[in-house]
Amino acid sequence: MTHFGIIYPPATGHLNPMTALGRELQRRGHQVTVLSKLDVQSNALAAGLEFRAIAESEYPLRSTAQMSVQLGQLNGLAALRYTVSLYKEFTALLLRDIPKAIKEAGVEALLVDETIFAGNAVAEFLQIPFVTVCFGGCGGLRSDPQNAIPPFFTTWSYSPAWWALLRNQLVWFLFHWLTQPIRDVENEYRRQWKLPLRSSDDEVYSKLAIISQQLAELEFPRQKLPSHLHFTGPLYDTTARQRVDFPYEKLNGKPLIYASLGTVLNRLQYVFRDIAQACEDLDAQLVISLGGALDPEALSNLPGKPLVVKYAPQLELLKKTTLTITHAGLNTTLESLSNGVPMVAIPIANDQPSVAARIAWAGVGEFIPLSRLSVPKLRTAIQQVLTQDSYKQNALRLQEAIRHAGGVSRAADIVEKAVFTGKPVLAQTGQL
Repeated sequence: MTHFGIIYPPATGHLNPMTALGRELQRRGHQVTVLSKLDVQSNALAAGLEFRAIAESEYPLRSTAQMSVQLGQLNGLAALRYTVSLYKEFTALLLRDIPKAIKEAGVEALLVDETIFAGNAVAEFLQIPFVTVCFGGCGGLRSDPQNAIPPFFTTWSYSPAWWALLRNQLVWFLFHWLTQPIRDVENEYRRQWKLPLRSSDDEVYSKLAIISQQLAELEFPRQKLPSHLHFTGPLYDTTARQRVDFPYEKLNGKPLIYASLGTVLNRLQYVFRDIAQACEDLDAQLVISLGGALDPEALSNLPGKPLVVKYAPQLELLKKTTLTITHAGLNTTLESLSNGVPMVAIPIANDQPSVAARIAWAGVGEFIPLSRLSVPKLRTAIQQVLTQDSYKQNALRLQEAIRHAGGVSRAADIVEKAVFTGKPVLAQTGQL
């Protein structure tokens, strides 16, 4: 059996699916160790996985929460720039500490989150295999010679028109410039380790296998995809999640509208107020999950008196939900579709705009950019998705696609084959 090391950032949208994959590998007899900030330790241990901390002095307990306070108040380009600065710092500390941690733990192969840009360098330096796992739909993966895929931080839809291709190429170039400080940090270590320097964003991905929990049916048309990229659908394990108390007795039996802005970019109180006001006159019950960012008392006087909770048992609530109002995080999007629930999206930053664009593209919902959000627009979108049957039917179509995508079991099959053979697992022949 193999000792796998898992590297991912301390964010729920990455933690839950990666933990699910780790548990599946552990169930198959492998040893699994999570390598991350101390804030991840409780979740890793609760899931029954081993844990090793990195950069303990720089990232003490609750340091992630402090960063989230600032990030949660931002949106758009400001949030993206701040996220890049955080990843630059994390990359430097990871490259400093993680090779030693991997050697001491005896890790033989790595599962690296797509956002851990230095994972490739670490694996090359230690000469161990690694597999890339994407929890934002591989939104940063270019691999499109015509530049037809819009940048992941935009709400632009797919278009083969010449002006759209030129626009995409220009903005991808600007993103490459914006993230240059992260590559500079990585290349400093590559020089020390006598490795080739990295210039392309796509070079961070594994050459053995790339696993995306996105659905192929939720992706824009691509002229070219890596032959070893696998769309497995959502990776989740309900038994690995921490239990969340919820006042089920307060549900009144009316159609349920579930609203959540995730667990990071979720401190914009006016958005919750707009949601409440837009739903106020509907014959439905609104449940708002604050994702731990705020206390329910801070929003005690919302219009329509929705049920507001600090955290919600999302997987359980979605089984009762008629409509999800979401930030377009990929986890919430896929978990809604797993239950055949259509959506209205309010993307805030990072990869959320691209997921929102794909929600509309697939016909499973509508979206309103944060900069254009208003109560009338939101109310119109909610009523449209609730009353037009096509959204529900498309959500049911993607629910069926998820059932056949393979999920965490297929992802573990791909990981095992990649590591055991040391050869790329090709998608067209790797439907394991």
